[in-house]
Amino acid sequence: MGRTYIVEETVGQYLSNINLEGKSFVSGLLIGQCSSQKDYVILATRTPPKEEQNENLKHPKAKLDTLDEEWATEHARQVSRMLPGGLVVLGIFIITTLELADDFQNALRRLIFSVEKSMNRKRLWNVTEEEVSERVILHICSSTKKLSCRTYDVCDPKSSSRPADWKYQNRVSTSWLSLECTIHVNIHIPLSATSVSYTLEKNTKSGLTRWAKQIDNGVYLINGQVKGEDCDLLEGQKKSRGNTQATAHSFDVRVLTQLLLNSDHRSTATVQICSGSVNLRGNVKCRAYIHSNRPKVKDAVQAVKRDILNTVADRCEILFEDLLLNEIPEKKNYELPQRVFVPLPGSAIMLCDYKLADESAEEIRDHFSEMLDREIQIEDLEIAEEVNTACVTSSLKSEVSPTDTGDEQPEQPNKTTIGMKIQQNIGAIAALTLAVLAAGVSFHYFSD
Repeated sequence: MGRTYIVEETVGQYLSNINLEGKSFVSGLLIGQCSSQKDYVILATRTPPKEEQNENLKHPKAKLDTLDEEWATEHARQVSRMLPGGLVVLGIFIITTLELADDFQNALRRLIFSVEKSMNRKRLWNVTEEEVSERVILHICSSTKKLSCRTYDVCDPKSSSRPADWKYQNRVSTSWLSLECTIHVNIHIPLSATSVSYTLEKNTKSGLTRWAKQIDNGVYLINGQVKGEDCDLLEGQKKSRGNTQATAHSFDVRVLTQLLLNSDHRSTATVQICSGSVNLRGNVKCRAYIHSNRPKVKDAVQAVKRDILNTVADRCEILFEDLLLNEIPEKKNYELPQRVFVPLPGSAIMLCDYKLADESAEEIRDHFSEMLDREIQIEDLEIAEEVNTACVTSSLKSEVSPTDTGDEQPEQPNKTTIGMKIQQNIGAIAALTLAVLAAGVSFHYFSD
């Protein structure tokens, strides 16, 4: 028996309203949450067409093999930034006028693996053995209305497809539980001077990996209490009698990280010649969501942990993409992206995005609309944090020049597209990605 997908009815309405407009197919992403028993799909969003695709609509007989894997993968990477803790890209959908040929099914299989690989590349956390690793491909034939739902195990490159159940249900996420957390971060990372090949990227990623372990090993207080990981998150919560839809709950989460090792642990000191250091300090605003069907404490804590780590990496990446893409003149202080939340209609969930200093509310609204194919009202935008700055020394530019990282990167979407503002030299971004937090960064270089 394959997996079961419980799907919000509005997702079905969205998919049925998609107009092929003369194209042979339309594809997009399925977003939701995994659980041990079943998966929940709460949102679908079509991949925006390339500008040249818009210009070529006069040639409607494009073949199905024109599925652009790089473009679809980039869309998934961008959308994954907009998901709070607990939400993931569960898979992809495709709507066609004809039944799928075997070669195109193989293309979809490659795409689902490519999407997962892209999102795994810069994570500060590892997938656990207990987690669900199946991702779904939903195919809908617009002429016959036939629906096919199959899954692949993305942790197994040799996996074959398995059938899955696709069941619509009303108000899937209206009673989901929210968890909010603000964590202060203060990290000191030395920059090695003994090896030319030991780049700023390796230094900062190594330092943040150590910090990620602290986050992973921290003690999480939920509404001021420590609960066993296998306990029911809603244990002790009152439910309305006769109401199957429980009232939405919000939990305050606080993180306690270990400062000193216990006396029975041995520690060693390492002497290292350094050319400088990176000091990371700031406050990170986090939110996570979890289904209300007998949720476990460990699942809630995991969702919060991953939102902490994801939002750190994402906003750093966005800042440096903007600096390199727009060739901003070198200066000492930069305003870091602010996290912006917006409600998902008909749901208790809020999605997020990041606002750069020079971006207007209208641009953020347009970015939401392009990435998620939803109309957003400006008055619904909620800026979660105060403006913070990144303090950068003038030596940063020479220290981290654009270089080849050794990994061939795909061609990125056109930079004039608001939602796909990605610069082409991804090597430079990789070297800078993990060097800034939500609240600020300062680089201190030692003299000889």
